[in-house]
Amino acid sequence: MAIANFVKKVIRFVLRNILLFLFQYPRFLKYKLLSNCTQVSGKPKLYQPLQINGKGKVVFEKNVRIGVDPSPYLYSGYAYIDSRKEESKITFGENIWINNNFVAIAEGEGIEIGSNTLIGTNCQIMDSDFHDLNPNKRMGGKAQTAKVCIGKNVFLGSNVVILKGVNIGDNTVIANGSVVTKSIPENVIAAGVPAKVIRTL
Repeated sequence: MAIANFVKKVIRFVLRNILLFLFQYPRFLKYKLLSNCTQVSGKPKLYQPLQINGKGKVVFEKNVRIGVDPSPYLYSGYAYIDSRKEESKITFGENIWINNNFVAIAEGEGIEIGSNTLIGTNCQIMDSDFHDLNPNKRMGGKAQTAKVCIGKNVFLGSNVVILKGVNIGDNTVIANGSVVTKSIPENVIAAGVPAKVIRTL
């Protein structure tokens, strides 16, 4: 019985690596070739393909992991980071774990993510409205931007959206599916649309 289990594990290991070689590694190459950002510092550990675009800076400190295996969307999605303007900057602190299909777009002052933060699947962080909110200027006006700062040891659940100008304090948890439109203090749990503090930690 022990030998049979060992053989099954070996077969699974071999098949998984064949799958990675035939399917996932070409996707890593594809999104690397599609990336156009030239100001990237540091190198994250990738489990899912990553595309990095923009004229600004992207900084990865030590031990940043993007993608989780096993987890949904590993083979069907990719992470997207875009520091669009020359003055924009997206910074990832140390020991950050980011699940699949992550999106971060800085069109203005930038985005800062503190060390030891956990980020769930399908999270989006943006420092801009991207379009003027005035209906008469929607296509040609000026979008409002404001820096996003996420503290240390923060836990963002899956499908969380964080909008411009938000500060999230250290140790705080943002519940699944929340849309964060205003700053949240440290050491709390926040949930909802828009997100509000529901209890302290």
